[in-house]
Amino acid sequence: MHKVHVEEAQGRLAELIEEAAEGRDVVIAHGNGTAVRLVPVQPDARPRFGSARGMFRIGDDFDDPLEDFAAYER
Repeated sequence: MHKVHVEEAQGRLAELIEEAAEGRDVVIAHGNGTAVRLVPVQPDARPRFGSARGMFRIGDDFDDPLEDFAAYER
């Protein structure tokens, strides 16, 4: 855990944000005994349209009949 006081954090905020984004525990303490923890914000859980483009391919035989079901075909 990396603990810093408010006065020090004011001058090093960008550095402390980077530490928190990398998963390190960063705590900012105030003189009166209160403290806060910097944590990275989780991205929005909704998928973005087109975000998986180019990550997979569908085979040419995707919609061909399956051999296992040949007996059920008319």
